Amino acid sequence: MESTLHNPALAASTTPKTLTIIYWIVTALFCLEMSFTAYYELMVLPQAAQAFARLGFAAASFRVELSWAKAVGVVALLVPVVPARLKEWAYAGFAINLASALIAHLSIGDRPQALFPSAATSVLWVLSYCFWRRLQMSSAGT
Repeated sequence: MESTLHNPALAASTTPKTLTIIYWIVTALFCLEMSFTAYYELMVLPQAAQAFARLGFAAASFRVELSWAKAVGVVALLVPVVPARLKEWAYAGFAINLASALIAHLSIGDRPQALFPSAATSVLWVLSYCFWRRLQMSSAGT
């Protein structure tokens, strides 16, 4: 199989329909994961509060704000008519959230397995964002 670095035409050969399908699958998985974490954080469960406190975030208000920000970001990504600028801000917010989660786990010396959820969600974020940008470029070119 030839690398797309040597033949950029291979990278651009994906049809807009295929690109759109891949984008929506990856974005749906990403949004599902972020929705689950927002729900978990919003519920007044002792486990959520303990997890935040263990990571050094003692204020319950931060947990609630973060959860609502995630919910709003998920809506911004899933609603097709949201302006591109707002989607860009949602992606930026999710990037900050995911990077902060990884840093928080690393700063307390968590075991490598504790990094997996944030790392896997970060991979979904990267894929969703990259496919969204490709869709933006392909629609601007037409």
